[in-house]
Amino acid sequence: MFSPSPRWVRTTFGGETVASSKRMMLLHEPGKLPVYYFPHEDVRMQMLTLGGQEGRWTVRSGGREAPNAAWTRDDGAYFAFDWAAMDHWFEEDDEVFKHARDPFHRVDVLRGSRHVRVELDGEVLADTERPSLLFETGLPTRYYIPRADVNMKCLTPSDTHTICPYKGTASYWSLKLNGKTYEDYVWTYPAPIPECPKIWQLLAFYNERVDTWVDGELQARPKTNF
Repeated sequence: MFSPSPRWVRTTFGGETVASSKRMMLLHEPGKLPVYYFPHEDVRMQMLTLGGQEGRWTVRSGGREAPNAAWTRDDGAYFAFDWAAMDHWFEEDDEVFKHARDPFHRVDVLRGSRHVRVELDGEVLADTERPSLLFETGLPTRYYIPRADVNMKCLTPSDTHTICPYKGTASYWSLKLNGKTYEDYVWTYPAPIPECPKIWQLLAFYNERVDTWVDGELQARPKTNF
């Protein structure tokens, strides 16, 4: 689906704005990340040079270049840019990370009173009756747990960080149990974006990798890309 987006979108490279438009189009294809397309008139074409891969453009600014970072559709009427190749992206005045936000993607956080227990290798990692349940389109329910209800002695801080355009930047812990290390099984959002404040400083476990009981019932481990 190729449809108009009401958001003012900008992208920058080398300290300059490459494209800025309030007439954006968003390409949404099943199973793929959404892609923003700028009208040709809203792209600073002096910063683009055709070459490299067929149908691709190189972006140049500030003494730097991003080869093959732009491409077109509809006979050049619209331009798209490789998200990771650009320096910054903005929707209105908020910076957006990782990829364009999907208007059909929802993240809802609900405070709950279910009894959630998390175990691995016979060790209880968390036990709470005050979880926050995060429901995100296309992903299993995530149970965010207060630190006071987590067995923190089993957790070791990790250097891993990931970025989610819907939640913010996550920090990770690894688990150390019975002489084994399980890398990056637990995460938190120390400073979630304003749309997702309810998960602030709470911890979540990959329920694909641990045993999770909810109200006394063992949950099936979901099968995902994680």
